[in-house]
Amino acid sequence: MTQSFLKPEPLTHEAFSPFGDLISTKHCNDIRLINEGHTVRFNNLANLALSATGLMPCLSIFRSEAWQLPHTVRALERHPLTSQAFIPLGRSPYLIVVAPAGPLLEHRIQAFIGQPGQGINYHPGTWHHYNVALETAGDFLVVDADGDTPNCDEITLNQPIEIRP
Repeated sequence: MTQSFLKPEPLTHEAFSPFGDLISTKHCNDIRLINEGHTVRFNNLANLALSATGLMPCLSIFRSEAWQLPHTVRALERHPLTSQAFIPLGRSPYLIVVAPAGPLLEHRIQAFIGQPGQGINYHPGTWHHYNVALETAGDFLVVDADGDTPNCDEITLNQPIEIRP
C-alpha cells in the first residue's frame, strides 16, 4: 500500500468553515460587556448541535500525548448526530485532520495547525482524526455529547496519509 503526503495549512476561519467553526474572539459577532463592565463576554462562538436522541451535553477535558511531525494518519472518525468542540488549554499547537461530512472521500482530506487561543467545533458528520497535541502533551476542553445512542463512526483509510511540516 502506498502512502500519500499532506502539509497542514494555518487554521483560519475561512479555510475551516466547511468542517465547522473556528472558536476565537477574533470572529465573534456577539460581544457583550458584563459583570458591571469588568468582563467582556464573547458569546455564541460555535454552532453547537446536540441531538434529541438520548444524547446529553457533555463537558470534558481530553489529555493528548505529544506528537511530532511527520505523523501518519490511518483512520478518521465522525459523530453523525452532534457537533464536537475542542478548545486547547495549553500553549502548544495541535494537529487537525478533517474531511467533509458525507461519504468519506480521501482525496478531500485536509490538515490544519491550530494555535493556542484557537478552538474548533466540528459540524455533525465531519470526518476527523482524533485529537493530536504537537510538541508537548496538551489538555483540551471538549464539548460534545454522551449517552447510549451510537454516535461515532470510524473508518480505516484505503491509503495512509503522512502529515509533514
